[in-house]
Amino acid sequence: MAKKKTNLILFGIDSLLRDHMSLYGYGRLTTPHIDKYAQGGAVFSMFSPSIPTTPGYSSMFTGMDVFSTDVVALRHKGGLGEHVKTLAEVLGENGYATTCVGFSGNPASRGFQKYLDFPGWGSFDEGRSPKAENLNKVTIPELRELAAAAKDKDGKPFFLFLRHMDPHSPYLPPLPFERMFYAGNETDPENHSLDKVYEFRPFADYFRSWFPPNCTDAEYVIAQYDGAIAYMDAAIGNLFAEIAALGLEDDTLVVIDSDHGETLMDHDHYFDHHGLYECTLRVPLVFRLPGRVPAGKQIPDIVQTKDVMPTILEILGVKSGIKFDGRSLVPLMNGKARVMEPEMYITEATWQRKHGWRTPEWKLIRALEPDVHFHPEVELYNLLTDPGETINLAEKEPAIVEMLTARMHAHIAKREQQTGRTNPIYTNLGWHGHSDEPFKSSEEAYTTMYIGSPKTAQKLQAKDAKQKRNLKELQTQRGAKKL
Repeated sequence: MAKKKTNLILFGIDSLLRDHMSLYGYGRLTTPHIDKYAQGGAVFSMFSPSIPTTPGYSSMFTGMDVFSTDVVALRHKGGLGEHVKTLAEVLGENGYATTCVGFSGNPASRGFQKYLDFPGWGSFDEGRSPKAENLNKVTIPELRELAAAAKDKDGKPFFLFLRHMDPHSPYLPPLPFERMFYAGNETDPENHSLDKVYEFRPFADYFRSWFPPNCTDAEYVIAQYDGAIAYMDAAIGNLFAEIAALGLEDDTLVVIDSDHGETLMDHDHYFDHHGLYECTLRVPLVFRLPGRVPAGKQIPDIVQTKDVMPTILEILGVKSGIKFDGRSLVPLMNGKARVMEPEMYITEATWQRKHGWRTPEWKLIRALEPDVHFHPEVELYNLLTDPGETINLAEKEPAIVEMLTARMHAHIAKREQQTGRTNPIYTNLGWHGHSDEPFKSSEEAYTTMYIGSPKTAQKLQAKDAKQKRNLKELQTQRGAKKL
């Protein structure tokens, strides 16, 4: 009798700043259910080098870096290239039933057999936003159906992907989570901590659409972010209980990760996830499978999103024949050493087009066109002496800028030669969705880039199919007859 295949449940939590999880030592108890669950598995400190959502998930779902995926922008034109194969496609070819919840329409979600959606946004006028409960309402019936089919004599194993949206703005956690971490007066007229936020025209109207009227306190908004994480954690706890009740724990690999982190009041990049700073690059990663993933492991090695797929396939025992850019983390789980990859190429193309080079000591950021925040073209930070990246040393340390720039360009040249393609950060000139012309000044970027409402923000992640990608392909991805 053939050995029963292992199921996979992957929690992809959008915009989850690792440093705001109690699992990673945050002072507020934001993730108690995840903390307890993770004790039964292995916990890594992961980096997402290419942000935000579309390139982050493209790497996670293919095991490839940005050169191999050819995806660098949130508003990626077209679908994911046929030169790469997704995790859903590989598992589908190996007899898995595959379902995607909450991520239809994005190029990175190609290959699932079934797509389910749920309300994952909201505004202040619409009231508190129960995003995680909306996800559970869709997910639990599907999980029960998949579990029942998997337990049949000739049943199929399953891959269930869940994209949680709670830490993604708008931060609107239901009561009591709204006040869980805040006991002040969010409309105190003497508090001016949000003044600069309201002055930032590209996002100001968007923030007003979900901030309480007359809100003045930045700490209130940060508490909403933390409350959204805690609310989501409680709802995820319900899913953990459902997994146990269905008898799935011993034959289901559970993975928890994120596509990118979040900027709160950091670097004037308010309540979003752009800027190549540590707060956007540092994300969680947890693997749990009793008997095959060692319990109680905290592994400090530097790992990246491209390592997720090869690790999953090795744990599941699925052979793909793919030569990944990433590497399996199973040896690290088992206490074995591996050659470290301490330096990484970093990219972003959402509200600004930049790239850079990160080492354990230094962070170099170089703008490829003027940015929306009027920041200098070159930024250099010492991550050891200035972990908050508040002191730009580019002018003071020109030799280090030159050295890191040379390393970055050498890496680019090497990867371009290996893939036979130009670095996508150079070719995606229409990354901002307005034209294929780079911005000529920060003033032009500032007056052009604008979000007016949560619905506008939502559309940025899944543009109209007729404009952004082949209609037939997207309908296939969504599993829908029409959009």
